[in-house]
Order: sequence, then structure tokens, then C-alpha cells
Amino acid sequence: MSGFSEFEVIPAVDVQDGEVVQLVGGERGTGKRYGDPVEAAERWIEAGARTLHLVDLDGAFEGERVNADAIEAVVRSVPNGIGLQLGGGIRTAGDARDLLDLGLDRVILGTAAVETPEIVAEIDETHPGSVVVSLDAKDGEVVVSGWTEGTGLNPAAAATRYEELGAGAVLFTNVDVEGQLAGIDREAVESVVEAVDVPVVASGGVATVDDVVALKDAGAAAVVVGTALYEGTFTLREAQSAADDV
Repeated sequence: MSGFSEFEVIPAVDVQDGEVVQLVGGERGTGKRYGDPVEAAERWIEAGARTLHLVDLDGAFEGERVNADAIEAVVRSVPNGIGLQLGGGIRTAGDARDLLDLGLDRVILGTAAVETPEIVAEIDETHPGSVVVSLDAKDGEVVVSGWTEGTGLNPAAAATRYEELGAGAVLFTNVDVEGQLAGIDREAVESVVEAVDVPVVASGGVATVDDVVALKDAGAAAVVVGTALYEGTFTLREAQSAADDV
């Protein structure tokens, strides 16, 4: 399951210390807490989510899956038919395959894909189309290790490279605007969309329903929304309806 048949608004369930947290600008320690991950997942499904975006934030920083129990509780609680994608701390093909066999539809690789690009092709061999390569950009450069290390890679060029290796989709996060409710950088998203044929999922900075619509117009296949939904800036139904009407 790699494609998105139609544009989706995907709620983020980012987990730190076993709780849902939204970071500001990708900075550790800036998070606001929003309670139990299973309850959050159930709330978003009830609100109409077709896919959930799970992130082990501690895993992203530590390089290993710190919140595995909390994440697995969410996976077990989610009914069939709801898409699940997970990132944060997945560093080996074995880890990724175990998670996919557990019931995830897509695994999101960031640091691992940058450090060991062949891991994408390796996972794609046994689970075709299931790898989403996460390209997190800060000042126009792909960053890794919980957004702390620059790579010198341009996001559009990197996206092309991973598409060739078998990535089923690209998750493009603009860390500069992440969690700030300050609006999106449409041009940055467009440059990645134009570089590849696989779906591009946009993330970072969504503050209004207009931002959601702009990302759809920019060619994104889906958008991940965190802070705006948790803060009640708009509802999931409002955002999905606006996108569907475009």
C-alpha cells in the first residue's frame, strides 16, 4: 500500500515518553503534551481519518525504537482499513519488516535512508511500495538524527535518488515551520513534487484550511497535520472537506 487514491489529511500521533507531543521547529524539549496515543488515534479515526501518521520522537533522536510499546498499542487498537505509517528510530531492514508484518502499511525512513540508501531497495524487495523516505529540510538542506545534522543534500535531488531505489512515497517536512502554526512553504513542496512521480506527503507549518488546500494545489498526495488539529484551529472534517472541494 504505497499510493493515496485521493488527497488525504493525515493526523499526526507523535509519541514522546509514551505520550502524544507536538514539537516546535523540531526542537527537543519544546513539546506540548496531548495525552494517551491510543486515545488520540481513536479520536482521529472517529473524526474521519483514513490514515494515521505515527512517530516515535524519542526514536528519531536516540536512533532506536524507544516507544515501541506505546506504538504497538496504537497499531493493535486501530481497526482494519485504516492506513498506518510509522517513523522514528527504524534503522534496519529487519526492524522495518517486523513492523510491516505487525500491521503497519508503510515505514518511514529518514536517517537510515540517508546513511544506508540501499536499505530502501532491500525492504522494497519483500514489501513493495511500503517505504516512505522522509526528507526533513532545514534552510533548504536535508537534515537527519532528529533534525540535528545537516547532510548537504537538496530535497528535490534526494527525492529523485530515493525514487530510483524503490521508495513508494516521499514525506517532505519543512522543519523551519514545523509546529509553529505559521504557514507552509509552498514552493519547497512544489520543487519536490516536480522532481518525482511517486506520491509526496507534505508536513510542517499547516496553520489553516487554506494551507491544506494550497498543498493539494501544489501537487501533494497528502498532508500530515499535528499542532493545528490538536489545538483545534480547524477540524479534520473541515480540512478534508475543503480539500475534497478543490
